[in-house]
Amino acid sequence: MENKEVIAMLLAGGQGSRLGVLTQSMAKPAVPFGGKYRIIDFPLSNCVNSGIDTVGVLTQYQPLELNAHIGIGIPWDLDVNNGGVTVLPPYEKSGDTSWYTGTANAIYQNLAYMESYHPEYVIILSGDHIYKMDYAQMLDFHKENKAQVTIAAMPVPMHEASRFGICIADDKFRIIDFEEKPEKPRSNLASMGIYIFNWDVLKDALIRKKDQSNCDFGKHIIPYCFQQDMRVFAYKFDAYWKDVGTLSSYWEANMELIDIVPEFNLYDESWKTYTNANSCQPTFYGVDSSVYKCIIGEGSDIDGDVENSVLGVGVTVEKGAKIVDSIIMSGTHVGADAVINKAIIAEKCEIGAGCKIGAGINTPNVEKPSIYNSGITTIGQGSVIPPGVTIGKNTAILGETTLSDYENMSLPSGQNIIKAGD
Repeated sequence: MENKEVIAMLLAGGQGSRLGVLTQSMAKPAVPFGGKYRIIDFPLSNCVNSGIDTVGVLTQYQPLELNAHIGIGIPWDLDVNNGGVTVLPPYEKSGDTSWYTGTANAIYQNLAYMESYHPEYVIILSGDHIYKMDYAQMLDFHKENKAQVTIAAMPVPMHEASRFGICIADDKFRIIDFEEKPEKPRSNLASMGIYIFNWDVLKDALIRKKDQSNCDFGKHIIPYCFQQDMRVFAYKFDAYWKDVGTLSSYWEANMELIDIVPEFNLYDESWKTYTNANSCQPTFYGVDSSVYKCIIGEGSDIDGDVENSVLGVGVTVEKGAKIVDSIIMSGTHVGADAVINKAIIAEKCEIGAGCKIGAGINTPNVEKPSIYNSGITTIGQGSVIPPGVTIGKNTAILGETTLSDYENMSLPSGQNIIKAGD
């Protein structure tokens, strides 16, 4: 194969368990976002816009939807003979079969793929963040500083710093210490989980730490590089970056798209976001429909009222239905006179006529309060809600439910109905 100056390795195997029923049947990077996209579209588009044409996508948890979406990389112009996009699941080797057990272990198991391109530099990316970044500028910074490792980092509020890997850097942004999720942070410069390594440095570190249990970049590889007194720098990033790993952050990031002047602009012609989307017929708005401050996907049929919401492709909203502050994903059908308030409804759901979703008081979820806790009603992919039922806040529903599943035609706030495995 032709030698490549830089290749990207995109970690996309995460389950995303904090997204609850949204990731029941798909990996977090495959979750829809912004009406027509999926989360993985953003780092993939960053690669294309940055001139990186060789990307290995490491998959593991529920990869079917993700693999089908990526295909051979046509939407991102990554369907090239030398390089392009390659999906890299765990595979059986002589002697053993190993799941990816950590971020660095996943990269280690694909040394042969990287070696085949003889790269000078390898950029490690996460497949589950929403942002636009020119990796070519980060690579220029890496070269100018004669760095061996560069970590993309951004300032975060000091009270949140303990959630991140923290870089302690001098005035030239050379990192003099790195602490993974410290109890008492000494800096607020947080690692974004984006790294550029000189290939020889990465290869050596991965081989040296290959027997480390659950080998991880933040916990093991970066500290090892410090032990070897390497030149490690922080590339400061000041633009929009969002970890959409919780239901509340995912909902907030979608709602930010429909601000009058959105902080994250999906319509930037100079930095396009590409996706694998089938062409659809135009969206239809009925004579009695009302739409205010929304993103509405192609091929939708709107006969009701939609306000401050993000709707995917091919969504049907029947007459008299009202949707407020919600995310309705592609292919979902909302019946006549249904009322939906602050809900996330996944793809291909059937919402019965006259349902009231997101009603009642904000009671914490009984079974999983750490996931369903921000007043959002969450309905998983392919679920069916029968007509006329009332569903409270902080609830989760997954599967084809019937009236017999709802005592007194309702699901109180903080309760769940999970019929398709959990």
